Amino acid sequence: MSDRSGDWMVQAERNLAQARDSAASGRHEWSCFAAQQAAEMAVKAVHLSLGQEGWGHVVRRLLEELPSGVVVGEDLLDSARVLDAYYISTRYPNGHAAGAPGEHYGALQSGEAVHRAGTIIEFCRSEMANA
Repeated sequence: MSDRSGDWMVQAERNLAQARDSAASGRHEWSCFAAQQAAEMAVKAVHLSLGQEGWGHVVRRLLEELPSGVVVGEDLLDSARVLDAYYISTRYPNGHAAGAPGEHYGALQSGEAVHRAGTIIEFCRSEMANA
């Protein structure tokens, strides 16, 4: 398996930029989803940099499945839990009792999502530098 971790990290950073752009444009549901995708791809980049593949879309689980030498703090897992809640509900109307996803997300949610994804990306960059 070739190391494509750099490609995954580049896309993670582009997804975070998209999350910021979507928030600035008032598309907060897309901002939250792009932030989740940014974190997911960054953690998958770490897996690849360590010679393994991370599977799935649950950022918390991807962090927990990193090798035992990688110390993942509870605060990072909490950030992942917040972002994981955005994977489905930001895109599908049946993720809510009523209304389209865009009605359920605002600047508070997108701002938090962008911040949490940024924190996870910084952690991942650091881990890749140490790999």
